[in-house]
Amino acid sequence: MAASTEQATGGVEKTAAEEKPRVLEPGAAPFGNFPHYSRFHPPEQRLRLLPPELLRRLFPQSSETRPILGLDVGCNSGDLSVALYKHFLSLHDGETCSDASRELHLLCCDIDPVLVERAEKECPFPDGLTFITLDFMNQRTRKVLLSSFLSQFGRSVFDIGFCMSVTMWIHLNHGDQGLWEFLAHLSSLCRYLLVEPQPWKCYRAAARRLRKLGLHDFDHFRSLAIQGDMASQIVHILTQDHGMELVCCFGNTNWDRSLLLFRTKQATETHPIPESLIEEGKERNRIRFWRQ
Repeated sequence: MAASTEQATGGVEKTAAEEKPRVLEPGAAPFGNFPHYSRFHPPEQRLRLLPPELLRRLFPQSSETRPILGLDVGCNSGDLSVALYKHFLSLHDGETCSDASRELHLLCCDIDPVLVERAEKECPFPDGLTFITLDFMNQRTRKVLLSSFLSQFGRSVFDIGFCMSVTMWIHLNHGDQGLWEFLAHLSSLCRYLLVEPQPWKCYRAAARRLRKLGLHDFDHFRSLAIQGDMASQIVHILTQDHGMELVCCFGNTNWDRSLLLFRTKQATETHPIPESLIEEGKERNRIRFWRQ
Protein backbone atom coordinates (compact mmCIF):
# COMPACT_ATOMS: atom_id res chain seq x y z
CA MET A 1 0.00 0.00 0.00
CA ALA A 2 1.14 3.53 -0.62
CA ALA A 3 0.74 7.04 0.64
CA SER A 4 -0.38 8.32 -2.75
CA THR A 5 -1.02 6.99 -6.22
CA GLU A 6 1.55 9.32 -7.77
CA GLN A 7 4.28 8.10 -5.43
CA ALA A 8 3.38 4.49 -6.02
CA THR A 9 3.51 4.92 -9.79
CA GLY A 10 7.03 6.27 -9.50
CA GLY A 11 7.97 3.28 -7.39
CA VAL A 12 6.57 0.92 -10.01
CA GLU A 13 8.77 2.37 -12.73
CA LYS A 14 11.80 1.79 -10.56
CA THR A 15 10.67 -1.75 -9.85
CA ALA A 16 10.55 -2.62 -13.54
CA ALA A 17 14.07 -1.32 -14.07
CA GLU A 18 15.57 -2.74 -10.89
CA GLU A 19 13.42 -5.78 -10.19
CA LYS A 20 16.21 -8.11 -9.09
CA PRO A 21 17.82 -5.77 -6.52
CA ARG A 22 14.43 -5.16 -4.93
CA VAL A 23 13.88 -8.87 -4.46
CA LEU A 24 17.22 -9.05 -2.64
CA GLU A 25 16.48 -5.89 -0.61
CA PRO A 26 12.84 -6.03 0.57
CA GLY A 27 13.08 -2.62 2.24
CA ALA A 28 13.49 -1.03 -1.19
CA ALA A 29 9.72 -1.39 -1.73
CA PRO A 30 8.43 1.42 0.52
CA PHE A 31 4.79 0.59 -0.20
CA GLY A 32 5.03 -3.19 0.15
CA ASN A 33 4.57 -3.68 -3.61
CA PHE A 34 7.28 -6.32 -4.00
CA PRO A 35 7.50 -7.81 -7.52
CA HIS A 36 7.90 -11.39 -6.23
CA TYR A 37 6.52 -11.34 -2.69
CA SER A 38 5.54 -15.01 -2.59
CA ARG A 39 9.14 -16.10 -3.12
CA PHE A 40 10.11 -15.14 0.42
CA HIS A 41 6.65 -15.46 2.07
CA PRO A 42 5.01 -18.43 0.31
CA PRO A 43 1.21 -18.79 0.62
CA GLU A 44 1.55 -22.32 1.99
CA GLN A 45 2.82 -21.00 5.31
CA ARG A 46 -0.51 -19.27 5.89
CA LEU A 47 -2.69 -21.98 4.41
CA ARG A 48 -1.35 -24.64 6.76
CA LEU A 49 -2.77 -22.63 9.69
CA LEU A 50 -6.24 -22.06 8.20
CA PRO A 51 -8.92 -24.80 8.20
CA PRO A 52 -10.01 -25.42 4.58
CA GLU A 53 -13.63 -25.55 5.74
CA LEU A 54 -13.38 -22.21 7.58
CA LEU A 55 -15.68 -20.19 5.30
CA ARG A 56 -18.25 -22.95 5.03
CA ARG A 57 -18.38 -23.09 8.82
CA LEU A 58 -18.62 -19.33 9.24
CA PHE A 59 -21.30 -19.01 6.54
CA PRO A 60 -23.10 -22.38 6.46
CA GLN A 61 -26.13 -21.11 4.52
CA SER A 62 -24.55 -18.51 2.21
CA SER A 63 -23.11 -20.78 -0.47
CA GLU A 64 -26.51 -22.41 -1.00
CA THR A 65 -28.26 -19.14 -1.83
CA ARG A 66 -25.60 -16.57 -2.72
CA PRO A 67 -21.79 -16.44 -2.97
CA ILE A 68 -19.58 -15.59 -0.04
CA LEU A 69 -17.96 -12.24 -0.85
CA GLY A 70 -14.37 -11.59 0.21
CA LEU A 71 -12.16 -8.49 0.04
CA ASP A 72 -8.39 -8.98 -0.24
CA VAL A 73 -6.57 -5.69 0.48
CA GLY A 74 -2.98 -5.44 -0.75
CA CYS A 75 -3.20 -8.52 -2.96
CA ASN A 76 0.15 -7.92 -4.71
CA SER A 77 0.35 -10.12 -7.85
CA GLY A 78 -2.46 -12.38 -6.65
CA ASP A 79 -0.51 -15.49 -5.60
CA LEU A 80 -1.96 -15.54 -2.09
CA SER A 81 -5.43 -14.53 -3.34
CA VAL A 82 -5.55 -17.52 -5.70
CA ALA A 83 -4.13 -19.82 -3.02
CA LEU A 84 -6.79 -18.75 -0.52
CA TYR A 85 -9.50 -19.25 -3.12
CA LYS A 86 -8.32 -22.77 -3.92
CA HIS A 87 -7.80 -23.59 -0.24
CA PHE A 88 -11.28 -22.60 0.91
CA LEU A 89 -12.95 -24.37 -2.04
CA SER A 90 -10.68 -27.44 -1.66
CA LEU A 91 -9.47 -27.18 -5.26
CA HIS A 92 -6.21 -28.87 -6.26
CA ASP A 93 -3.55 -27.59 -8.67
CA GLY A 94 -4.86 -27.59 -12.22
CA GLU A 95 -8.41 -28.26 -11.07
CA THR A 96 -11.23 -25.88 -11.95
CA CYS A 97 -14.85 -25.79 -10.89
CA SER A 98 -17.57 -24.18 -12.98
CA ASP A 99 -19.65 -23.51 -9.86
CA ALA A 100 -16.81 -22.05 -7.81
CA SER A 101 -17.73 -18.41 -8.41
CA ARG A 102 -21.26 -19.16 -7.21
CA GLU A 103 -19.85 -20.21 -3.86
CA LEU A 104 -17.04 -17.66 -3.35
CA HIS A 105 -16.06 -14.44 -5.08
CA LEU A 106 -13.05 -12.34 -4.08
CA LEU A 107 -12.41 -8.70 -4.89
CA CYS A 108 -8.63 -8.25 -4.74
CA CYS A 109 -7.05 -4.80 -4.75
CA ASP A 110 -3.55 -3.38 -4.79
CA ILE A 111 -2.10 0.08 -5.38
CA ASP A 112 0.44 -1.16 -7.92
CA PRO A 113 -1.08 -1.39 -11.44
CA VAL A 114 1.79 -3.53 -12.73
CA LEU A 115 1.17 -6.17 -10.06
CA VAL A 116 -2.58 -6.04 -10.64
CA GLU A 117 -2.09 -6.54 -14.38
CA ARG A 118 0.09 -9.57 -13.70
CA ALA A 119 -2.52 -10.97 -11.33
CA GLU A 120 -5.25 -10.61 -13.94
CA LYS A 121 -3.19 -12.34 -16.63
CA GLU A 122 -2.14 -15.27 -14.45
CA CYS A 123 -5.37 -15.87 -12.50
CA PRO A 124 -6.77 -19.37 -13.20
CA PHE A 125 -10.21 -18.40 -11.84
CA PRO A 126 -11.23 -15.18 -13.63
CA ASP A 127 -14.90 -15.76 -12.82
CA GLY A 128 -14.21 -16.01 -9.09
CA LEU A 129 -11.52 -13.39 -8.52
CA THR A 130 -11.69 -9.75 -9.60
CA PHE A 131 -8.50 -7.69 -9.48
CA ILE A 132 -8.53 -3.89 -9.37
CA THR A 133 -5.97 -1.13 -8.88
CA LEU A 134 -6.94 0.83 -5.77
CA ASP A 135 -5.26 3.09 -3.25
CA PHE A 136 -7.35 1.94 -0.31
CA MET A 137 -6.62 5.14 1.62
CA ASN A 138 -8.24 7.25 -1.10
CA GLN A 139 -11.73 7.55 0.34
CA ARG A 140 -13.52 8.68 -2.80
CA THR A 141 -12.03 6.02 -5.08
CA ARG A 142 -12.46 3.32 -2.46
CA LYS A 143 -16.14 4.07 -1.99
CA VAL A 144 -16.87 4.14 -5.73
CA LEU A 145 -15.05 0.92 -6.61
CA LEU A 146 -16.13 -1.17 -3.63
CA SER A 147 -19.75 -0.03 -3.80
CA SER A 148 -19.83 -0.83 -7.51
CA PHE A 149 -18.64 -4.37 -6.85
CA LEU A 150 -20.99 -5.00 -3.93
CA SER A 151 -24.00 -3.65 -5.82
CA GLN A 152 -23.56 -6.38 -8.43
CA PHE A 153 -24.54 -8.87 -5.71
CA GLY A 154 -27.12 -6.68 -4.00
CA ARG A 155 -24.89 -6.35 -0.94
CA SER A 156 -23.61 -3.47 1.19
CA VAL A 157 -20.71 -5.23 2.99
CA PHE A 158 -18.29 -8.10 2.42
CA ASP A 159 -18.62 -11.35 4.32
CA ILE A 160 -14.91 -11.48 5.06
CA GLY A 161 -11.85 -9.31 4.52
CA PHE A 162 -8.23 -10.41 4.21
CA CYS A 163 -5.48 -8.06 5.36
CA MET A 164 -2.28 -10.05 5.02
CA SER A 165 0.93 -8.21 5.97
CA VAL A 166 -0.48 -4.83 4.99
CA THR A 167 -0.90 -2.96 8.29
CA MET A 168 2.79 -2.00 8.57
CA TRP A 169 2.84 -0.31 5.16
CA ILE A 170 -0.28 1.69 5.98
CA HIS A 171 1.22 2.62 9.34
CA LEU A 172 4.60 3.70 7.96
CA ASN A 173 3.13 5.76 5.13
CA HIS A 174 0.09 7.22 6.90
CA GLY A 175 1.04 7.30 10.59
CA ASP A 176 -0.92 6.32 13.70
CA GLN A 177 -4.08 8.08 12.53
CA GLY A 178 -3.83 6.41 9.13
CA LEU A 179 -3.59 2.95 10.70
CA TRP A 180 -6.58 3.70 12.95
CA GLU A 181 -8.64 4.92 9.97
CA PHE A 182 -7.57 1.96 7.82
CA LEU A 183 -8.82 -0.51 10.43
CA ALA A 184 -11.99 1.54 10.88
CA HIS A 185 -12.73 1.27 7.16
CA LEU A 186 -12.12 -2.48 7.10
CA SER A 187 -14.29 -3.10 10.17
CA SER A 188 -17.16 -1.18 8.57
CA LEU A 189 -16.83 -3.06 5.28
CA CYS A 190 -16.49 -6.67 6.50
CA ARG A 191 -18.48 -8.95 8.78
CA TYR A 192 -15.33 -10.99 9.45
CA LEU A 193 -11.73 -9.86 9.13
CA LEU A 194 -8.58 -11.99 8.92
CA VAL A 195 -5.51 -9.91 9.76
CA GLU A 196 -1.81 -10.78 9.64
CA PRO A 197 0.00 -7.85 11.32
CA GLN A 198 3.73 -7.36 10.87
CA PRO A 199 5.66 -7.31 14.17
CA TRP A 200 7.59 -4.20 15.21
CA LYS A 201 10.92 -5.73 14.23
CA CYS A 202 9.73 -5.63 10.60
CA TYR A 203 9.21 -1.87 10.90
CA ARG A 204 12.79 -1.39 12.04
CA ALA A 205 14.13 -3.68 9.32
CA ALA A 206 12.15 -1.89 6.59
CA ALA A 207 13.40 1.52 7.72
CA ARG A 208 16.99 0.29 8.03
CA ARG A 209 17.05 -1.25 4.57
CA LEU A 210 15.53 1.86 3.05
CA ARG A 211 18.28 4.01 4.56
CA LYS A 212 20.93 1.50 3.51
CA LEU A 213 19.88 1.94 -0.10
CA GLY A 214 20.13 5.71 0.19
CA LEU A 215 16.38 6.28 -0.08
CA HIS A 216 14.29 8.66 2.01
CA ASP A 217 13.10 7.34 5.35
CA PHE A 218 9.42 6.66 5.94
CA ASP A 219 7.63 9.90 6.76
CA HIS A 220 6.08 8.67 10.01
CA PHE A 221 8.48 6.02 11.32
CA ARG A 222 10.16 8.15 14.01
CA SER A 223 6.91 9.71 15.22
CA LEU A 224 4.81 6.55 15.65
CA ALA A 225 3.29 6.24 19.11
CA ILE A 226 1.61 2.91 18.32
CA GLN A 227 4.46 0.40 18.49
CA GLY A 228 5.75 -2.61 20.42
CA ASP A 229 3.55 -5.73 20.27
CA MET A 230 1.74 -4.85 17.05
CA ALA A 231 -0.57 -7.88 17.12
CA SER A 232 -1.90 -6.77 20.51
CA GLN A 233 -2.12 -3.19 19.28
CA ILE A 234 -4.23 -4.27 16.31
CA VAL A 235 -6.45 -6.35 18.59
CA HIS A 236 -6.93 -3.37 20.90
CA ILE A 237 -7.85 -0.95 18.09
CA LEU A 238 -10.31 -3.33 16.43
CA THR A 239 -11.99 -4.51 19.64
CA GLN A 240 -11.95 -1.31 21.73
CA ASP A 241 -12.40 1.32 19.02
CA HIS A 242 -14.11 -0.35 16.08
CA GLY A 243 -16.68 -2.70 17.53
CA MET A 244 -15.16 -6.02 16.55
CA GLU A 245 -14.33 -9.04 18.66
CA LEU A 246 -11.46 -11.48 18.37
CA VAL A 247 -12.69 -14.95 17.44
CA CYS A 248 -9.33 -16.72 17.53
CA CYS A 249 -5.67 -16.67 16.62
CA PHE A 250 -4.81 -19.47 14.20
CA GLY A 251 -1.14 -19.44 15.18
CA ASN A 252 2.03 -17.94 13.76
CA THR A 253 3.75 -18.32 10.41
CA ASN A 254 7.40 -19.29 10.12
CA TRP A 255 8.22 -15.58 9.89
CA ASP A 256 6.50 -14.95 13.25
CA ARG A 257 3.27 -13.29 12.17
CA SER A 258 -0.07 -14.10 13.77
CA LEU A 259 -3.25 -14.87 11.84
CA LEU A 260 -6.08 -13.17 13.74
CA LEU A 261 -9.76 -13.64 12.96
CA PHE A 262 -12.21 -10.91 14.03
CA ARG A 263 -15.91 -10.40 13.55
CA THR A 264 -18.32 -7.52 14.07
CA LYS A 265 -20.37 -7.66 17.24
CA GLN A 266 -23.50 -6.99 15.21
CA ALA A 267 -22.83 -10.15 13.20
CA THR A 268 -22.33 -12.11 16.41
CA GLU A 269 -25.82 -11.19 17.61
CA THR A 270 -27.45 -12.57 14.46
CA HIS A 271 -25.01 -15.38 13.64
CA PRO A 272 -23.28 -17.03 16.64
CA ILE A 273 -19.65 -18.09 16.31
CA PRO A 274 -19.39 -21.84 15.62
CA GLU A 275 -18.58 -23.53 18.92
CA SER A 276 -16.35 -26.04 17.15
CA LEU A 277 -14.11 -23.22 15.91
CA ILE A 278 -13.76 -21.76 19.42
CA GLU A 279 -13.04 -25.15 20.98
CA GLU A 280 -10.36 -25.96 18.41
CA GLY A 281 -8.71 -22.66 19.15
CA LYS A 282 -8.72 -23.36 22.87
CA GLU A 283 -7.26 -26.81 22.40
CA ARG A 284 -4.39 -25.40 20.37
CA ASN A 285 -3.88 -22.52 22.81
CA ARG A 286 -4.51 -20.04 20.02
CA ILE A 287 -6.84 -17.62 21.76
CA ARG A 288 -4.08 -16.18 23.90
CA PHE A 289 -4.98 -12.57 23.10
CA TRP A 290 -8.19 -12.80 25.14
CA ARG A 291 -6.07 -13.73 28.15
CA GLN A 292 -3.65 -10.81 28.01
